[in-house]
Amino acid sequence: MKLSVIVPVYNEIATLETLLDRINRVPLPVDKEIIVIDDGSTDGTRDLVEGLASKGAITARFHQRNIGKGGAIRTGIEAVSGDIVIIQDGDLEYDPADYRKLIQPILDGTARAVYGSRVLGKNPKSYLRFYWGGRVLSFLANRIYGTQITDEPTCYKVFKTGVLRSMALECTGFEFCPEVTAKLVRLGVRIKELPISYAPRSIKEGKKIRWTDGIIAIWTLWKYRNWVPPTHDADRAPEES
Repeated sequence: MKLSVIVPVYNEIATLETLLDRINRVPLPVDKEIIVIDDGSTDGTRDLVEGLASKGAITARFHQRNIGKGGAIRTGIEAVSGDIVIIQDGDLEYDPADYRKLIQPILDGTARAVYGSRVLGKNPKSYLRFYWGGRVLSFLANRIYGTQITDEPTCYKVFKTGVLRSMALECTGFEFCPEVTAKLVRLGVRIKELPISYAPRSIKEGKKIRWTDGIIAIWTLWKYRNWVPPTHDADRAPEES
C-alpha cells in the first residue's frame, strides 16, 4: 500500500521546506510519495520545488500561471501512484502527524473517505469569520445532502484513489472542498470524521482564502446536488448500509 500526499502550493517559500520535512519524518505503516504542484509561484517556491524534484525527494508538477487550489489538485491527481490520497496545504496549519490515524479507517476497510475535523479537535480558532463560515458550510452541506459532518471545508481529506478519480472534478479554486463533498454523497460514499490538530495562520502570514470563496462554496454545494456519477466500479459503487 502507498499513500500519495498531494501538496498544492502558491508562494509558500516561508513554510514549504519545513512542511516537507514534517511529512518525510512522520512514521506510517505504508509507503508514501509526495506530489508538489507549484501553481505559478513568484516568490522562489518554484525554484525550491525544482531543486527537490531534481534530487528525487518529491514528484513535482508546475503551472505557468496561478490557476487555483482545485486546479493544482487536479494536476496532482494525474501523478498519483498510491492507493490512498491525502490533500495537504503548503503552510503549517495542518500537522502531518495526523496522517496515521486518518488513513487507518481506509487501511482497515471501514471507510473510503475520511475528513480531519478541526471542530472535533481542541484547537484555536481562525478569524471568527472563517470559523463561522466553515460552520455555515458544514450546516448547509448537512441540510442539502443529509450528512452529519462538522468540518466540510477542512484541508485534510483522505480518499481511496479510485474514489477520488471517479469524481471527474471540475474545480479550479477553493471550491474543491464542496465539490468533493457533494460528489462523495452522490457516489454513495460515507464520510468518516476524525479529530485533528490545527494551528491557524493569519492573512499577513499568507492565508489566502477570502469571503468570496465562501459564496462560491455555497453555490458549489447547491450546483452538484443532482450530479450523476459517470460510471461505477468496485471503488465507486455505493456502500451497503
